[in-house]
Amino acid sequence: MGTTVSSSRMRRGNEGWVYPDLVVEVWGEAACFTRPELKTERVSYQVMTPSAARGVLEAIFWRPQFRYVVRKIEVLRPVTWLRVRRNEVKSVITAQDVKKLQTDRRHRYDVERDRDQRSTLALRDVRYRIHAQIVVSPEALAGSEKYPPVSEEKYREQLRRRVERGACFSQPFLGCREFTASFGKADPRKRRVPFDEELGVMLHSIEYGPQGERYRWFRASVVDGVLEVPEEPLPDKAVAMPLTAWRADAAEG
Repeated sequence: MGTTVSSSRMRRGNEGWVYPDLVVEVWGEAACFTRPELKTERVSYQVMTPSAARGVLEAIFWRPQFRYVVRKIEVLRPVTWLRVRRNEVKSVITAQDVKKLQTDRRHRYDVERDRDQRSTLALRDVRYRIHAQIVVSPEALAGSEKYPPVSEEKYREQLRRRVERGACFSQPFLGCREFTASFGKADPRKRRVPFDEELGVMLHSIEYGPQGERYRWFRASVVDGVLEVPEEPLPDKAVAMPLTAWRADAAEG
């Protein structure tokens, strides 16, 4: 689904949004929001990324009829670092490998030969306040013969109730699955930290289409403890990406 908000949607107040932002606080003992240019050994951004914030919200409540738009992230605890060294494997088991293991008993995967020790520079003792909006798809708003139309208010209220109860569909995490996240209502007593930092290029969103995944980016900076997320990402040609995949399942050069 694209990142552009439909122009037919009525806009007023709150920088054009109909409703106030939904606000959720998340915290945890550790987090790692990996910079994409540093893939061999993970190094975290100094703050939570919009994609990680969406992942937390979707773990709490999600339906295919809508998507979250993260508008800003507040930093509520000072940035402190945590270095972890651990054993990992250098390769990823593919579906083809699994099929070979199932059909040919002579085929083996030797984890000892594939093991490598790598370092992670993560964040320690983090807390963030996520501000987001819900955008319902035009098809869901219009409804059909089989399904009645739905409203944005319905989904907003469902998210609020789940946050108040501490309910979630799956365990939220902070960048890496081993760094689990707690969440709750916004606490007005928690003040953001006086923190300013230029973060460089950061992942804005991922679009899925017939040609595969399309990565969209924006220039991120924290001003007075707030990371503002633009509604529109940078143009494709504004960010030079490597021709080969940088994801963890790519062969490392």
